[in-house]
Parts: sequence; structure tokens; C-alpha cells
Amino acid sequence: MKLLNKVFALTLALVLLLAATAASAEGFRTLDEIKQSGKITIGLFSDKKPFGYVDENGEYQGYDVYLARRLAADLGVELDIVSLDAPNRIEYLQSFKVDLVLANFTYTAERAEQVDFALPYMKVALGIVSPDSALITEAEQLNGQHLIVSKGTTAETYFTNNYPEVILDRYDSYTEAYLALLDGRGAALSTDNTEVLAWAIENPGFTVGVESLGDLDTINPAVSKGNETLLNWINEEIKALGEENFFHADYEATLRETYGENADADSLVVEGGVI
Repeated sequence: MKLLNKVFALTLALVLLLAATAASAEGFRTLDEIKQSGKITIGLFSDKKPFGYVDENGEYQGYDVYLARRLAADLGVELDIVSLDAPNRIEYLQSFKVDLVLANFTYTAERAEQVDFALPYMKVALGIVSPDSALITEAEQLNGQHLIVSKGTTAETYFTNNYPEVILDRYDSYTEAYLALLDGRGAALSTDNTEVLAWAIENPGFTVGVESLGDLDTINPAVSKGNETLLNWINEEIKALGEENFFHADYEATLRETYGENADADSLVVEGGVI
């Protein structure tokens, strides 16, 4: 009997070990695991005002941050923010450093092969900002000139594929990219039109001469590939938030001051994941 008990105990231990190994092999944390831990880790920008940035008090603020706080609250867990840059958004999900990315992450088919995107919560196209003294009003004007972009962005991909004669100066962070523009190290800078329009408002002497370039895209939350439980919860949450016009409230709280009273929130906001 003692021998049978020992065999049973060893067998049970082996089964539990194999189960634990199988769970950890996935890498990502499921919805239940996040709830049990009492914390969700979300990757956000810290230098892309007004969508994700750190204010003068050292606090994260912005449109994406507003959403991140609501998601954590509705999950009943604490929010753990991890600052990231555009080039490492996919890597942070693939290496499981974050559960979720809310960092102005534009949906593309190529990216969707590497991460899973939830329903959209914002619309966006590309824009080009340049000095008033040498305003760029058409992308063709940049042929043979230096254009500042951030690595890993849709702007980098778009100009690489469509304007091979434009010389791309690639920077690791948005802070470095805008400093390069201010220093005159490029003829212009391109990124999401929502972002360059906000930046130009706060930086006299610069204008967005091209307000919409390329296709209309969407900004979506993203999770690690295969994390269906978290993905499904986020999709249902976005639908529910749409019923209360949450994203318009987010706009009013975080973006209205930047864009002004005459700006149309509907040109940017997506409610309930429906374009």
C-alpha cells in the first residue's frame, strides 16, 4: 500500500509538472492569470503627447492612458505601465514583457501575423509636418530630401514602399525624432496625422502641410499571438464602452484642449469598435 501511495504521489507530481510546463510554454498570461495576479501590465508611450506621455508631475497621461486605466479598473486589478518605443511594441508582446500594448498601434496585415489586434478605438492616417519657412505640401517635394521618421512606424513602411527617392532618417524614439526636426536635421517629419497636428499646435513655426497621406488606418489594442482569453475580453469591453460613448469622453478629457473647440472628435474617435 505504501508503495502504491508513493507511485500515486510521484505520478501526480509528474502530471502537475507537465501541466505547469505546458502553461508556461505559451508565455503569455491568460485573463484568469492576470486577474489572479491582481495586476495587468500595459505597454504605453511616455513621449507621444497627447496620446501617451509623462506630465510635469511624473504621471502618465493621454488618450491611451485614459483607456488603460479604465481597462484595469473594469478588470478589478492594478495598472502596471511599461514605457516602450515604437520599434519594440511587437517585441514586448512576443517576449511577454507586457500583457497588452496601447501605444498608438496602427493595425497592418504584416503586424497581425505577429500579434493579435483587438477592435479599433481610433482612426488615423499619416501626416507631414515641416517648418513654415520651407513648408512641405506634397509628399513628392521630399524626393531627394531627408525625412525624419521613428523606427517601426507605418510612416517608415509607407515611405520605404512608395517613395524610394526620399531619404529616411530613422530615430528610436519620438522625442529624438522631434528634436531632430527642431534642430533642422530633416526637411520634415512624418507620423500619424493626429500626432503631428497636435505637435504643430504646440510648436509655432511648424505646420502640417500634408494632413492625410495614404489609406485611413485604425489604432487597435494588441496582445500576444494566441492570447484568446484576453483578446476576447478586450473586444467585449470595447463594445460595452461604446454603449456609453466612453471614447468621446476620453477625447474630451485628454485631447480637446490640444485640438481646440472647433475640432471634430468624430474624425478620430471610434466607438464600440465600429468604423
